[in-house]
Amino acid sequence: MRWFKVSLLLVLCLPLLVSCVSKKQYDALQSQLDLCNETESKSAADLNRLTRQLNTCEQERTRLTALLEGRDAQIVQLQDQVQDVRSQRDQISQQLDNVTVLSQSANDNVSETLSQLEGKDQYIRLLQAAKNKTDSINLALAVNLKSVLDDGIADDDVEVQVDKTVVFVNLSDKMLYQSGSYNITSRANEVLGKIARIVQARPDLEVMVEGYTDNVPISTACVKDNWDLSVLRATSVVRALQSQHGIDPNRLIAAGRGQYNALVGNDTAENRSTNRRTRIIILPKLDQFYDLLDPDQVPAVSRG
Repeated sequence: MRWFKVSLLLVLCLPLLVSCVSKKQYDALQSQLDLCNETESKSAADLNRLTRQLNTCEQERTRLTALLEGRDAQIVQLQDQVQDVRSQRDQISQQLDNVTVLSQSANDNVSETLSQLEGKDQYIRLLQAAKNKTDSINLALAVNLKSVLDDGIADDDVEVQVDKTVVFVNLSDKMLYQSGSYNITSRANEVLGKIARIVQARPDLEVMVEGYTDNVPISTACVKDNWDLSVLRATSVVRALQSQHGIDPNRLIAAGRGQYNALVGNDTAENRSTNRRTRIIILPKLDQFYDLLDPDQVPAVSRG
């Protein structure tokens, strides 16, 4: 800008100088003016170039600032991730400690369980011995009953079975009772007498009599419904075992099951006849059963 002012001053003063200076001086001044103009042009070009460089530097500074801010955000994010990893590491470490404690506890529990199993081994042998003895008793009882009842009695009227810990005899409705009543027939008394002889020989047994009906409703002056009829039939059998065959009433139990617990569906006359039955269950007395669990009766087990 200073050169520009000098040049302008020379231009303004040139007419005066022309009149005051010689040709030689004029040429010298003209050369200086041309030089100043050339210098000014170069300075303007340098100014434009430097301005462009400055703009480029500003843009680069802005880019670098944004990049730096992004890097700062990444650093913060990485720091959060590191903190999460440390937290997970601490949790895993705690879990490993817990697993160690649990493993020790599990080992202790296993040892205790093995010790308990050793203690229960005698009880298991006791149960096995009781079951074997009960099975043997029931098998012998069933064989005796079947051999006694087979004589002169049709197979479809009497059925002897062993069910778990008891022996039972299924007696058909038509063989036991008069039609439509709970009165015992003479033929039924013959069968009950045979059963009574076996029961009399085993005072350690009890007798439960269960009455069953079909699902045909009944209602009379003496019988209210099938529940009532099933109970009346059971008590008729119990009464006969007591009064006519000498069974101790303390060993007798009467129960009515009504139309329920049917063997087959009540959809045909034949099936309804099957469901109308009386079951005599011969089972050990509770005190006799508990005697089987006497630890002194447990057989010794040899250990190799």
